[in-house]
Amino acid sequence: MARMHTRRKGRSSSKRPPVIMMPKWIKERPELREEIDQLIEKMAKGGASPSMIGLTLRDRYGVPSVRALYGKKLVKVLKEKELAPKLPEDLFNLIKKAVRIQNHLKINRKDVHNRRRLQLVEAKIHRLQSYYKRKGVLPRDWKYTRETAAIMVARA
Repeated sequence: MARMHTRRKGRSSSKRPPVIMMPKWIKERPELREEIDQLIEKMAKGGASPSMIGLTLRDRYGVPSVRALYGKKLVKVLKEKELAPKLPEDLFNLIKKAVRIQNHLKINRKDVHNRRRLQLVEAKIHRLQSYYKRKGVLPRDWKYTRETAAIMVARA
């Protein structure tokens, strides 16, 4: 599949195997799940994003997949504990990128290449916004504007 805003082709990469079972080398015990629950809560309260929590659990604690352990994704686990972020992570990262480009353009007013990049990033934000509204993740009256984006990123 081609890239969205360029003429290049996409990059191929390795994919995770579709097995949704815990590996045999991890011993299933009730204490393990309680330990992971505490780690997830601690990292979420510390402000870590769901992807950073998953990476930390994988790299430091040897948990290959939270989904295999719980039978649901990490964001659903965070929602049950009422620790999930208000905005989906991919949308929030795009908003942060747009704010960085806006700050750059305030200083460098003649940078037409980054002005175009800002247009492309905001197009992705609008596409994701309509998708998340359709799926019920965002409220119907939520709207992205440049002014509110800067405030949202400053708060986080």
